[in-house]
Amino acid sequence: MISDTSRHVRVALLSACLCWSTASQAQEVDLVVYNGTILVLDEKHSTATAMAVTGNRIFELGDAELKSRYPNATHLDLNGKTVMPGFNDTHVHISGKAKRYIDLTKVTSIAEIRALVTAKSKALAPGEWITGYGWSEDELDESRRPSIQDLDAAAPNNPTMLTRAGAHSAVFSSEAFRQANIDANTPEPDGGTIERDANGRLNGIIRERHEELVGKLVPIAANEELRPSLKSELQNLFALGITSITEAMTTIDYYPQWQQLYNDNPGQLPRAAVQVAYEDPQAMSKFRLKTLQSNDFLRIGAIKIFADGGFTGPAAYTKRPYKGEDEYRGKLNMSRTELRAKIRQAHRDGWQLGIHAIGDAAIELVVVYLVEALNDMPRENHRHYLNHFTIMPSNQTMADMAANGIAITQQPNFAYTLEGRYSEYLDGDRLQHNNPMATPMAHGIHVAMSSDILPLGPWVGIYTATTRKGMSGQVYGQEERISRIDALRAYTSKGAYLTRDEHQKGTLIPGMLADFIVLPANPLNVSDDELLQLKVEQVFLGGQEVYTANK
Repeated sequence: MISDTSRHVRVALLSACLCWSTASQAQEVDLVVYNGTILVLDEKHSTATAMAVTGNRIFELGDAELKSRYPNATHLDLNGKTVMPGFNDTHVHISGKAKRYIDLTKVTSIAEIRALVTAKSKALAPGEWITGYGWSEDELDESRRPSIQDLDAAAPNNPTMLTRAGAHSAVFSSEAFRQANIDANTPEPDGGTIERDANGRLNGIIRERHEELVGKLVPIAANEELRPSLKSELQNLFALGITSITEAMTTIDYYPQWQQLYNDNPGQLPRAAVQVAYEDPQAMSKFRLKTLQSNDFLRIGAIKIFADGGFTGPAAYTKRPYKGEDEYRGKLNMSRTELRAKIRQAHRDGWQLGIHAIGDAAIELVVVYLVEALNDMPRENHRHYLNHFTIMPSNQTMADMAANGIAITQQPNFAYTLEGRYSEYLDGDRLQHNNPMATPMAHGIHVAMSSDILPLGPWVGIYTATTRKGMSGQVYGQEERISRIDALRAYTSKGAYLTRDEHQKGTLIPGMLADFIVLPANPLNVSDDELLQLKVEQVFLGGQEVYTANK
């Protein structure tokens, strides 16, 4: 039977929020799912055993009698399975892939990387660029990063750029460096590092400024070449149970490609809010017109500003030097003066801000500038937030965030996949409390969960948020654990808040969009190991089935 809390939710929402006539809607119910567990994921942790959908919205929660009450609806027998809201991943990077691209997300050795690069060079003409993404030294048999020598041996006649998982560093071939006029005497770029070995020779790695220094030379692929794979990448998210995303960064110039893709594929892609990189005030003013073209499937998200780098470099800006370093503590991506000016200008112009801040020094600085802007130019319901929040800042900073409504989209999955990087670069409380959830929540900060691209998808993040285990199985900062139900809500309704969608998605209460997934088991009850392996069986977007496993 439906729980008392679920009955209360149904009655209250139908009477207070919905203007539908029950008599008329009874003829229009399109779908009834029943004979399972419906996780509503509201604040009361309500459950039901059946759910009715009309059009693209949840109409009613109930029990088995919903099936007989709406005999003309399509009936889906769950056979004991679990339904919950679709995941809302509030920080991902999705892009189309050019023919020069190599997927390195599943490689397990440098030998495999070299073979893939050689094969790609044979498929391309001499002199054509090769690009790839996704390698991590922590997952390679050789336990090291690929080098300039590896790429030169694999494809001596093709400039090559292979970006590390996390996208904060890349390795290049000699030909790529030659075209970029980079040699052992090239000075360090602001906010980045050109690595050299003990003898002062280039090892091929550039941290943080790799796109500006070399990546800019890679020819831009035609939109016609990229669009099919961008569509595929977005539709692949359904298999992960993701029905809504925040694309973590695009540009003003590229945003029209998102618009065209969504116009050409109505109802076939996850709902998306797109973060756009901040440009000068004049360009942003012209771009504002695009915000008027939002709909339930595509809209402008927060404006993106990068305060510092990441830990795959490493270049995150920290208060204390990195483990084993006398002075190095990462870098800001720009001067303090410029960072403050950008934050103030974007806030003054009415934009929502989603600021990349990973190191504790960067976080504290950004919060100072945000609070200053809010004090000088008060704005209600601004919903500014920080992307990441890897190294926990001071209690005062977290208190200031809570008091001023500054939220976080956190990636606890980093504590799993980047365990090796954190162990190498961090120590003490910085290591134990990396990517915290419980402490900022306890301070009253609104915390959503997301995956970025390490890896893309919710289960590793939920597993790590609730166990605090790294890839090795070691537990880090167990006091940062949160409950399963809180983790699921952080990946659904808490994310909807960041895009001002909390009144239409993220829970399965009546009146909300019918974006839901079917799971073979209840994620609140399975073991930790089973949680990591949980597969999505069906996905519904606006009441329409958009994914079925093995179909």
